Amino acid sequence: MPTGTYVFKILDSASDRHIVQIFSKDELTIYATILAIPNYRLKATDKTVMTFRERPAGQPEALRAWFYPGHNWGEEFVYPKAKALEIAKATNTVVLYTPAEIAPEVTTPIKSAEEPVVVELKQAPVMAIKPTGEEVQVTEVVTAPPAEVLVAENRAPVVERTLPKTASPLPLIGLFGLLALGAALALRFARERVL
Repeated sequence: MPTGTYVFKILDSASDRHIVQIFSKDELTIYATILAIPNYRLKATDKTVMTFRERPAGQPEALRAWFYPGHNWGEEFVYPKAKALEIAKATNTVVLYTPAEIAPEVTTPIKSAEEPVVVELKQAPVMAIKPTGEEVQVTEVVTAPPAEVLVAENRAPVVERTLPKTASPLPLIGLFGLLALGAALALRFARERVL
C-alpha cells in the first residue's frame, strides 16, 4: 500500500483469532483483511503504536504489529507464505505466515464473522519461517506473556492518565508565604498578650 492514512479495525468475531481490516482514510475502500495473533509488549503507551520490520533501502517497510492505546497487547500480522519468506530474507528475522491460500485482497468490507474469507482465516494454521526458509512452530518464536498479565487482561484495562499541567506553582508558593506571615503575626500577637 502506498504511504498515506489508513483506518485499522478488528472484525467483531467470537473466535480466538484476530481478523484486522485495513481501510482508506474515508473508510470507503478496503485494502486488506488480515489474520493476526496476539502480541505483547512490556510498557503500554497512550497512543496507537505501529511497528515495522526494517527493509533494504528503496523498499516499503513491512508492517509487523499494531498496539492499542493503553494496552500491553496488540496484533502481530500474519503474512501469506511467499510474502513472509521474502520479508524474512530481507530483514533476517523470523516472520509469521499461514500456508493456507487465502485471497489477500478483499475489496468489500466484511460485516459478519460467518463470511467465507473470515471462516478461512479462522481455520488457517499459523507458522513461522526463518530467513533460510526453514519452517518452525509459532511457539518456538512467540513468547506468551507472563501468567499475571493473562489474568490482568481479563479485567477491564487500566489506562494511566496524566493530568495536563494547567498552572504554575507560583500561586501555591504565594499561599504558603501568606500562611507563614499569618502564623508569624499570630505568634507576635500571642507573645505581646503574654507580656
